[in-house]
Amino acid sequence: MTTTTASWQQQRREDISLRKRDTSSVAMEKPLRIPPQMSIYADQHNILHLVQSMVSSLAVDQPDDPLAYLLLLLRDSSVHVPRVLLLGPPAAGKHTLAQKLCAHLRAVHVTLEALLEDQSETSKQARQYTFKQQEVPDELLVRLIQERLKQTDCFNQGWVLDGLPQTRLQARNLQQGGVIPKHVVILEAPEDVLMERHRGRLLDPLTGDVYHETFIRPTDGEVQQRLEPKVDATESQLMADLQRYRCEVTGISSAYSHILKTISSDQPPLDIYQQVLAFVRTQRCTRTPRVLLLGPPGSGKTHQAKLLTDKYKMVDIPESVTLQVLQERLSRVDCSSKGWILHHLPSEPQHAKHLQQSLNSPNRVFYLELTDDLCVERLTLRSTDPVTGLSFHAVTRPPPDPEVQDRLQSRTEDSPDNVTHTLGVYRTHTAGLQCVFPEGVHVDADQDPQCVFEALEKHLTIE
Repeated sequence: MTTTTASWQQQRREDISLRKRDTSSVAMEKPLRIPPQMSIYADQHNILHLVQSMVSSLAVDQPDDPLAYLLLLLRDSSVHVPRVLLLGPPAAGKHTLAQKLCAHLRAVHVTLEALLEDQSETSKQARQYTFKQQEVPDELLVRLIQERLKQTDCFNQGWVLDGLPQTRLQARNLQQGGVIPKHVVILEAPEDVLMERHRGRLLDPLTGDVYHETFIRPTDGEVQQRLEPKVDATESQLMADLQRYRCEVTGISSAYSHILKTISSDQPPLDIYQQVLAFVRTQRCTRTPRVLLLGPPGSGKTHQAKLLTDKYKMVDIPESVTLQVLQERLSRVDCSSKGWILHHLPSEPQHAKHLQQSLNSPNRVFYLELTDDLCVERLTLRSTDPVTGLSFHAVTRPPPDPEVQDRLQSRTEDSPDNVTHTLGVYRTHTAGLQCVFPEGVHVDADQDPQCVFEALEKHLTIE
């Protein structure tokens, strides 16, 4: 190699190195900003949910060839198969409910007993503990569950994990091991109900199905004839198991709070099943929230907006933002990344159409419904103490003493004439706004604010 050639190659390497440093520096100084168009596209095609499901499946199954695995996953639509945890105290009815749920969803029913009966090496190790009447160590139990959920039937059909995890530590280990459910159901019932159910359980020795002499009787006469009392734990053992469950359920609930629904099992079995099935069929919403909150003055829009922003950290668009600068505000990075909630605009159908047709169109629209009489009562009877800054209401929160009463002040806009006029303007445009956003959810605002919040939250987080 000549000296000239070597010198040229050295210079080229230095140029490449310099360009890399320059590029890195620019990237650090000016981080990439995702345009609003991408957020709209991701919402329309449910990209975030798709990516989340694929990453979760990769973590659970850990395939040798991730690319081929993802192609199979997309082709078979396996991202939509059920992955359910069904939990609850002993005698709450988990086993029977899980069987019925699996039959309907065509999912695999996974129980601790079935895991221990498997012929895998891990199952054999776990049985050594049960033979000695010892608990299976958490690490071994988690590995047992992981191996079972990786099998073809669970991968293709989905699964319902019945009665597991039993502790907060097990829940955390399962999450760290990639076992990520889509839905978690916790059944609850009073202690006396659980004891009564425990006493009357019956077993079909042919199928292993569990019935109850009072609550669940088989309709088939042949099945009724072969039922026999189920050999269960003694009542003292049941109480000990129940006490242990009570100590652990709070920790388990906190581990799955974002995908959890608690359902009372002290009701007819068909009602329980229908509630669980309806919940399992829902799809969690992973889109960036862009919320439009509409309603008459006095319906509680401002208060509900604050509750939602406090919990979900979205941007509360203040009333100082006018229609002229609204699009610019909604296009900023904080709104694109965190989402936003708008509750003072638009006030007219034409403005609503402009918002709907923009890149920042809302993906959740709510109508808070309240009668004019209640709106007037809420607004005209409220006042503020200028000394403490506290707000009072003549009916729902009267002042504590005459001294505070004497110094209360009301806003000019809360006078009966002004409130009546503002209500009239809103009612004039109500039908037009609902035509622009016909998919909006109507929520009764004549109830406790927390109940209103829960109704909004339900539609915000679930498709």
